[in-house]
Amino acid sequence: MLCQTLVCAFVCCFTLQAFAEQPVVTGVDFVVGEYLQSEGGKAQPKDFPLLRPFGIDFDSAGAMYIVELEGGRVHKLNGDGAPVVVSGDGSKSYTGDGGAFTKATYNGMHNLAINNNDRAFIADTFNHCLREVNLKTGTIKTFSGNGKTGFAGDGKRAVEAQFDYLMCVSLNPDQDALFVADLKNYRIRKIDLKTGLVSTVAGNGKKGLPQDGAKATESPLVDPRAVAVDSKGNLYILERGGHALRRVNTDGTIQTVAGTGKKGFKDGPALQAQLASSKHICIDDQDRVIIADDANAAIRCYDPKTETVSTLLGQGFGDKRIKLKNPHGVTIEKEQLFVCDTSNNRIFKITFKASK
Repeated sequence: MLCQTLVCAFVCCFTLQAFAEQPVVTGVDFVVGEYLQSEGGKAQPKDFPLLRPFGIDFDSAGAMYIVELEGGRVHKLNGDGAPVVVSGDGSKSYTGDGGAFTKATYNGMHNLAINNNDRAFIADTFNHCLREVNLKTGTIKTFSGNGKTGFAGDGKRAVEAQFDYLMCVSLNPDQDALFVADLKNYRIRKIDLKTGLVSTVAGNGKKGLPQDGAKATESPLVDPRAVAVDSKGNLYILERGGHALRRVNTDGTIQTVAGTGKKGFKDGPALQAQLASSKHICIDDQDRVIIADDANAAIRCYDPKTETVSTLLGQGFGDKRIKLKNPHGVTIEKEQLFVCDTSNNRIFKITFKASK
């Protein structure tokens, strides 16, 4: 009996310590939208001004930019005001290069990344290219990709590259490189912003499960949907159909760090935790990976220090009333997490308990 008691105490202590680094949600606020009728409120998704918001980021002045998937528009939101359409007419097309940002059109935008100089890079997914907007001058051009599917450009300039469903893009912390999830090429591509050259940093072009410890560039990938880089230079890859989070370590090797590969919902030790068709990630100032877990209708967190996964919002966490539907875009801004509740046309701001 004493032995069992000691084992139980050890397990409980270990569990508490393991989750000590996980963020504690202290508030969930509506940025766009409100409680739905199904949550005890009065609204429906059609009442809100957005149509399937898929990605968000902020300029140097703190204004939020929102890109829509089906809606085909880019919105700007200042402070507590209402979002205003600043680009896109809702059509599924590819126009505007060399002209005004306000006149450009898109097809299936998945997200965007804005650097400190207010250069916005938009993943124009179904146009198979990366658009660049100078938010100071209000002009737009195609930065990489030519609008056609294919695989080309490694070792060459960004304008010569080809992609096959460029899903999501992110900047590294130093903002000297862009990382692109090149979905149907089963690769993660890097664009060096100093040299303008393109390279592959993960994936060999084949679909498959990568083996832990293998060289990332020689490994297959299941379906890379999103990518983000932490402060140490580790590169995280989210795979929707793989139901897993993988990491390319600084030595160039790849490993699975969260998820069993089977669809499900489970928190706890990361390699026993389950994800379900997750689509997007971002990384906070403590190198924790925030995951938009689409089919689970939840926002999850992988903590590399404790190697655990927890749920921050959805499934009764964060705010028990809120029921997410197909969350996609997640972004950290000034130690707060912003979330696109995509199919409910809403955006939330999540605050956390201050770290010690």
